[in-house]
Amino acid sequence: MITGNCGSSHTDLGRYFFQLDSMKLSINVGSLIGHNDVRRTVMGSTDRAPSAEEQQKMEAVVEQAMKDGAVGLSTGLIYLPGLYARTPEVVGMAKVAAKYGGVYATHMRNEADAVEAAINEALTIGREAAIPVEISHFKIGGKQNWGRSKVTVAMVEKARKEGLDVTIDQYPYTASSTSLRTMLPDWALSGGSDSITWRLKEPSIRRRIADEMVNLYKRRKLKHLDYAVVAYYKADTTLNGKNIKEINQLKGKRSRLKEEVNTVLDLLAQGNAGMVFHGMSEEDVKYIMQYPFNMFASDASIREYNVGVPHPRGYGTNARVLGKYVREEGVLRLEEAIRRMTSLPAQKFRLQHRGLLLPGYAADIVIFDPATVRDLSTYTAPHQYSTGFQYVLVNGQLTLEKGRHTGVRNGAILKH
Repeated sequence: MITGNCGSSHTDLGRYFFQLDSMKLSINVGSLIGHNDVRRTVMGSTDRAPSAEEQQKMEAVVEQAMKDGAVGLSTGLIYLPGLYARTPEVVGMAKVAAKYGGVYATHMRNEADAVEAAINEALTIGREAAIPVEISHFKIGGKQNWGRSKVTVAMVEKARKEGLDVTIDQYPYTASSTSLRTMLPDWALSGGSDSITWRLKEPSIRRRIADEMVNLYKRRKLKHLDYAVVAYYKADTTLNGKNIKEINQLKGKRSRLKEEVNTVLDLLAQGNAGMVFHGMSEEDVKYIMQYPFNMFASDASIREYNVGVPHPRGYGTNARVLGKYVREEGVLRLEEAIRRMTSLPAQKFRLQHRGLLLPGYAADIVIFDPATVRDLSTYTAPHQYSTGFQYVLVNGQLTLEKGRHTGVRNGAILKH
């Protein structure tokens, strides 16, 4: 497992690795150093460029993380405070990661209307920093953009032909999952949680936020916000699994876009929420899946069993590829799908002696039945384990036997 994605990580990776090692994990774990947390540590959540001194401090944090074994630098350029960073700031930190042989992994600035500009920014950072690029959870969001995968994949392919080591990863679903706050305009996020709460309580500012959101959804030709489903809302867990249109109706409001936007703001005034957003096409998912330099990744945090209604990708990603897209639909050959799950990511993150069945390599082995492997997790009932996986060996020790955990904890920290 590679963690620290989308700009979010511990900033003291030496200490983090020590903690993980002392816990004795069942799996192998490596980490990126997250730009958002580095920036927050040095600058807070301010909407401005760093001073020369602040840039130097951020680069020093990245350098220490790389010395401690980070596999690279990650960004989440739609999240606070990364969305306020301009390209040169990221290039500076990427150059430090490159000096130690790291990778630049990015949740791009946009995955919908401005996706091409976001890809170009990621490629620019790769070229200017002379660093391999990994574009995370590659997708096309929004019905108005369906079909643009042919353009975006071609951009990656062209960059590779020009000599840039750029790869992508993908989860095999037509819905994404992230924070409810991403529905707000960028300017409304400045300063972090306290500032956001204050703006939502200030009538004139709240009206401005609502008007911008309504206009945006009208441009996208959306009549309702039923594409946005609550995965987990701490302030009121009875809303878990319901979409914004349904929540709006539950609160006795009129079923109109303006009222639904204000329902979003009401929820945010009491705290953030994890969300599932339905907005991709199956055709784009399959087209992206066929690109050979695309690996599979769950893009999921650790799931707490039966808590909330999270995206099913945390339970079903690899099984879904092997069952639905390999066995049932023939989108990929079995051998190719396994390459995308094993040797390709191991090579990308430069994990020595991992990802292949070769003498002298770590015996990290999954044994499954290709005739029965299947994902059972769904959007409405996500807390279901996949079937068909019989045995897992981690560093040569049997950790899963006949589908059940043996209690063995033989995982290792994967340092660059």
